Amino acid sequence: MASRRIPKAAGCSPIRAVLAGPAENVITEKLILKPAPETKTEVVQKNTSVHNDNWFELMAINHLSEKLQAATGVKSMKSGYESLVEATAMVSKIYNPKRQQELVIQCLDSAIPKIILNMIKTLLPQTQFTREYFAAFTTVFFTWLIGPSEVRESEFNGRREKNVVHVKKCRFLEQSNCVGMCINLCKMPSQAFIKDTLGMPVNMVPNFEDMSCEMIFGQEPPASNDDPALKQPCYKSCRAIQKHTAKCSS
Repeated sequence: MASRRIPKAAGCSPIRAVLAGPAENVITEKLILKPAPETKTEVVQKNTSVHNDNWFELMAINHLSEKLQAATGVKSMKSGYESLVEATAMVSKIYNPKRQQELVIQCLDSAIPKIILNMIKTLLPQTQFTREYFAAFTTVFFTWLIGPSEVRESEFNGRREKNVVHVKKCRFLEQSNCVGMCINLCKMPSQAFIKDTLGMPVNMVPNFEDMSCEMIFGQEPPASNDDPALKQPCYKSCRAIQKHTAKCSS
């Protein structure tokens, strides 16, 4: 460390100034703790989507919820999408998977007038136009039920057509957070209802990692013992188990 004498001025005492070494010679160490990486599913579950339903969408949600409650005898004190999820959660607790699927089909059948169902089945036989029409119709009119979606292409009988609905993040799966409810109260009954009532085969392929889903119109779903979705274990944070002690076997 260097020092130097300051000349003595009149009436002043000698002053010594101390010069510190250059700043770059001072080393400061910081300990940075990095958080443990989150799994993809944990990130998806934490970032919950926000849906701003308009009056028409709320009317459709409440109508479907009321039909399900009437068919099962289950009553929900909530409103909007929460009432639909609560009603389906109670159904999953009370009934076995087969009965759950039957009740949803019964609910869907009563929610849509027969004359409309018969008209669709008669006027729209399975063709490329019909498959693409079903896909486009779903993305426009069922956002309130499944969340935002878009039409995508797939190969059908050797040619490309826009017969796939890609659901970016399924609203029902996200809100229920339950694989069993997705399978028994959405995928299986919807596939059966659309084929038997509207004459259109559809294969619903949920992705349980990012909660997306694809609805492939015109494609027959795999048999139950070959369907990968039915072999998927439920989430560790499944809300149906935590709130309703339901068995989430698919």
